[in-house]
Amino acid sequence: QVQVVESGGGTVQAGESLRLSCTASGTFVRLNTMGWFRQGPGKQREWVATITNGGYSEYAPFVKGRFNISMDNAKATVDLQMNDLESEDSALYFCKADYLYGWGIYRRAEAWGQGTQVTVSS
Repeated sequence: QVQVVESGGGTVQAGESLRLSCTASGTFVRLNTMGWFRQGPGKQREWVATITNGGYSEYAPFVKGRFNISMDNAKATVDLQMNDLESEDSALYFCKADYLYGWGIYRRAEAWGQGTQVTVSS
């Protein structure tokens, strides 16, 4: 079982920055990818960014070069540096860990955090 906990949310002004952090803990063989999603008021959850354990990252088009995702495999953490925040970025941000577990026969699973709130005022 893997637990995921996010931190770092808060309230900022438009144009400012925030850094979100996420830690995965528990029993797993390997983290495959870690990613960030968000859900704004009255909206569906949407993908923000993903990074593989090899360091390959991808971003949603709306990021437009403003965010940077980084992962520390040894610490099982992923950070999301968000710059030049806009009011549209206000949302509950969730972290997801995709991992392998087992012994001999490995299985793949995912774990989600409870979310951390980001509010951007204009």
